[in-house]
Amino acid sequence: MTAPDNDPEQIKLPEPTPEVADEQFNAQSLTDHLRDLRSCLIISLAAIVVGFTGAYNYVEAIGVWFFKPLTDVLPQGSSLIFTSYQEGFFFI
Repeated sequence: MTAPDNDPEQIKLPEPTPEVADEQFNAQSLTDHLRDLRSCLIISLAAIVVGFTGAYNYVEAIGVWFFKPLTDVLPQGSSLIFTSYQEGFFFI
């Protein structure tokens, strides 16, 4: 069942106006901005590491999925040939 609109537990705060947001932004010192930037960069780097780790666990399945259309049309008993080391990474 949904709560009524006048429920005191669900108080909605007003959205800050652009002037208030600008004042809050300008009120921070340079070190506060750098601290915020550092925390955002750390979170972003952690997300990238988690994403790469997750993808690395499934790299063979992903490669099979990408190569499936090509291996379906290859003659029976043949395989893919890469003529240089880096060609294996450009299979998209």
